[in-house]
Amino acid sequence: MEIRDNLVDRIAEAEQEGWLGEIEGLRVSLAGAESKISQIDSAASAGPILLGMPMPRPASP
Repeated sequence: MEIRDNLVDRIAEAEQEGWLGEIEGLRVSLAGAESKISQIDSAASAGPILLGMPMPRPASP
């Protein structure tokens, strides 16, 4: 989320300075960061994964 916030700040600075090429690249990076945050949030909201109880392996003959 810090990276996303930094990108938003850098886009604002680039807009103020008129760095048009830089703005487009930063927006692409921002879209990627937001996508990754969404993936993390959706994985976290799925809840815990139940793995079951461990079982001893059967003895080899």
